[in-house]
Amino acid sequence: MTRRLLIPVDRSPQASAAVHHASEVHPEADLVLLNVVEYSESLTDPERGGRKQAEGWYASAREDAEALFEDLTADLDHDGDVTTVIRDGSPPGEIIDYLSDHDVDQVVIGSHGRTGATRILIGSVSESVARRSQVPVTIVH
Repeated sequence: MTRRLLIPVDRSPQASAAVHHASEVHPEADLVLLNVVEYSESLTDPERGGRKQAEGWYASAREDAEALFEDLTADLDHDGDVTTVIRDGSPPGEIIDYLSDHDVDQVVIGSHGRTGATRILIGSVSESVARRSQVPVTIVH
């Protein structure tokens, strides 16, 4: 039976490490790369135009996600299937919702390694997913 792994991804080195870790440890598993477009970024990201260009922001964010998938899979030597998914919302919530809606055996997620006040203020997606997931979670540093 083929295993199916969910790998939430962003542009961080830890997300890239999670993809490569999953591929190396589970070379025949099916990998699902999930990127969550977070609308709150449209108001705070100066490169995406802030409030004035909110309409174009969403299209740009989806294009960025597609480019991210291409970058992450360009040199990936993997025997199983690799699929990509873009969802909109809060990353922890969308990851957990995806797990509820799909047959996934494990999550492999990168950790940003935040500690102290930064972790308290920003929170940790990987920690939230690990606490709420109904399947095993591997956190890659």
